Amino acid sequence: MRLLTITGDDFGASRGVNRAIIEAHRRGVLTHASLMVTGEAFKEAVRLARAHPTLAVGLHLVLVDGWSALAPARIPHLVDRLGRFREGPIAAGFRAQFPPIAASELRQEVRAQLERFRETGLSLSHVDGHHHLHLHPVVLDTLAALGREFEIKTLRLPVEETSLARACGLHAGLGAAVGARVFRVLRRHGTRLLEPSGVSFHERVYGRLATGRVDEAYLLRLLPRIDAEVVEIYCHPDLTAEGEPHGGPNAPGLSEFAALTSPAVRRAIAEAGFTLTDPAPRDLSLPHPGEFAEPRASLA
Repeated sequence: MRLLTITGDDFGASRGVNRAIIEAHRRGVLTHASLMVTGEAFKEAVRLARAHPTLAVGLHLVLVDGWSALAPARIPHLVDRLGRFREGPIAAGFRAQFPPIAASELRQEVRAQLERFRETGLSLSHVDGHHHLHLHPVVLDTLAALGREFEIKTLRLPVEETSLARACGLHAGLGAAVGARVFRVLRRHGTRLLEPSGVSFHERVYGRLATGRVDEAYLLRLLPRIDAEVVEIYCHPDLTAEGEPHGGPNAPGLSEFAALTSPAVRRAIAEAGFTLTDPAPRDLSLPHPGEFAEPRASLA
């Protein structure tokens, strides 16, 4: 059986994102949501998740471009005086290790966000991170150590082929190739940490190279070309109203929502032989982490 997880990130960020995720689950193919426990619409997201128990919900760790769970006085090397993390994953990554005390603060914040999720009473389906900061070595080490305590089932380790992105109409130049190498190194580190802890991960994870562009055209090109058995596709659906931040008729979140509710996409999933997963898959580790073949060359 080929298993496909389709995840909506930023659950709890806004009412528009919440509405998009719930509707994409009710009327479309979205199976999972990643919850920001420090998001502005966090409480509404929890109420909606409780009302829709077939939606699997995990933690979307916010360690960059967002708000902390702990008070600023407890993690002064990570956030400003209002409790907001730095914008930009590279700056946030350096900030999380220098000075060394920042690493201790980062571990405390990761635990605090896991605890806040546990307080919701929701079952923790998975863990991932805003702008992939969950792959930071300090964060990965912390998650592996806390995996059993918080019953973390699955953790996102992005890995996708740049050649497949190009076949799907995306620009995947030198920057994408360099990024792919970086994420392969992070994935190998992640597999070594997670396998002993019992935390699983998907064979392929698509969405990083198509951020803001996981629309119907992309999915219809991608699905028949995937050469893997256990897959996650993540996206950022949004139904925020025009005039609000990130809203409007040309907003990428709207086209991603449309793709998730498209009958053509649902047919393509079935034709590719995938079954939508719920709950999260279990033992998904690979014999050779981070290594994979190129996509099927027979598809134009």
